Amino acid sequence: MEARPVRTAADEGFIKAFAEVGADLPGSANVKAQRAAAFGRFEACGLPTRRVEQWKYTDLRQFLREARPLAAPPGVVGRQRANDAGRAFASIKPRRLVFVDGTFVPEQSDLTKLDDGLSITSLADALAAGDAEVVRRISESNVSQGDIAYALNTAFMAGGVVIAVAAGKHVARPIHLVFANCAEMPASIFVRSQVSLGAGARLTLLESHEAFGAEEYHVNSAINVDLGEGAELDHVKLGDDAVGAIHVSTTGAVLAAGARLRDFALTSGGAMVRNQLFVTCNGTGANVDLRGANLLNNRQHADTTLVLDHAAPGCQSRELFKSVLDDSARAVFQGKIMVRRKAQKTDARMMSQALLLSETAETDNKPELEIFADDVQCGHGTTCGALDDKMKFYLMARGIPADEAEALLIKAFLGEVIDGISSEGVRVALSGIVDAAMDARGH
Repeated sequence: MEARPVRTAADEGFIKAFAEVGADLPGSANVKAQRAAAFGRFEACGLPTRRVEQWKYTDLRQFLREARPLAAPPGVVGRQRANDAGRAFASIKPRRLVFVDGTFVPEQSDLTKLDDGLSITSLADALAAGDAEVVRRISESNVSQGDIAYALNTAFMAGGVVIAVAAGKHVARPIHLVFANCAEMPASIFVRSQVSLGAGARLTLLESHEAFGAEEYHVNSAINVDLGEGAELDHVKLGDDAVGAIHVSTTGAVLAAGARLRDFALTSGGAMVRNQLFVTCNGTGANVDLRGANLLNNRQHADTTLVLDHAAPGCQSRELFKSVLDDSARAVFQGKIMVRRKAQKTDARMMSQALLLSETAETDNKPELEIFADDVQCGHGTTCGALDDKMKFYLMARGIPADEAEALLIKAFLGEVIDGISSEGVRVALSGIVDAAMDARGH
C-alpha cells in the first residue's frame, strides 16, 4: 500500500479552508462535484515535493510553508490602489478587466460598447448560472488531472472571467486582465478564466500581475484556452509580483485545425513563480509559438514547465525561453514535446538560454522529446553562460561605460524573444520594462 505523505501546515490549512468555504463557492451540483473530486486529489497527495518528477527543481512544499487565509472581498482602499495597476500597457489603450485580490470588479472594468461577437462574463456568475459550456470546459480541460496545483485551483476557483469571441470576428482592441493584489495582510488568491475563440476569430489578450499591499501572498491562477479552426490568439503576460509572493500559473490550450497560438510571459517579480503550460495541437496544421523571459536577482526562483502535445499531423511549434540571472537567482526550464503516432509531418523546435551575471546564479534545464511518429522534424537545445567579455570590451573601447555596455548586451540577448511578439505596441511596452530594469541595475 502506498504511504500517504506527511501533511504540512499548508496542507492542513487548505483542508480546513475547503471544509469551511467549499459549500459556499459558486457552482451547480455538477461543479461542486468537480470541486470535491479535485480537492480529493490534493488531499490524497498534498503539495508536490522534489520527489514528484514534474516538480523536481521546484519544491512547492518548501516554498509554501503555510496556507494564507483566503482573500477577502476588496475594500475601498484596495479598489483605489488598483487604479494604478496595469500601466505598463496603458499606451496600447486596451479594454481593462480589473481584479482586486482575485475578485472581478465590473465597476472598474471597461465593459461598455463590446465588439460585435465579443462576450465577457464573470466566472462566478457563469458557474452560479450553471453555464453548460463553462462547466464542460472545466471537466474537459487538457491540463493533467494529476497536476496538484491545478487541482487546488479547481477546488477554490471563484474569481475570473469567461471571454468568448464568435466565429469570424476579429477583436481589434486588446483585452487586458489586470490583477492587482492589494490586501494589507498575506492572503491566498485563486483565479480561473476561460477564453474561447470560434473558427477564424482573432484576439490579443494581455495579462498583468502586480502588488500594492502585503509583500507575502500566494496566487494560484489558471486560464483555459479553446481555439476553433483558423482562430488566432496572442497572449502576453507580465509577472511583477511582490518580493515575497508565491505564484503558480497554469495555462491549458487546445487548438483546432489551422489555429495559431502565440504566448509570451515576462517574469520579473515574486519570490517563487512557476509558469506551467499544457498545449494540445488537436487539428491538422495548428501553429504554436511559446516564448518567455525571466529577469531575476537576489534569491528569486522562476520555473517554466511546459508540455506540448502534437496530436494531429502537419503542426508546427516553436519554443524560445531566456533568463537573465543575477545574485543567487535560479531559473528552471522543463519542456516536453510529445509527438503522437498519427502526428506525421510535425515540425517542432525548442530552445532555452540563460545569461548568468554572477557566480552564484543557477539554471536547470530539462528538455524532452517523446516521439511516436517517424516522419517528423524535432529538436531541442539549451545554453548558459556569462556576458561575452570581448563584446563588452569592444563597446567600452568605443567610449561606452561598463554598466551601459552590459545593459546593451543584456538587451540584445532578450531582444530575440521580445521581437517575436506580433504587436508593436506590446513590444515597445515590454522593451520599456527591460530598459527600466537595466537602469535600476546600473544604479
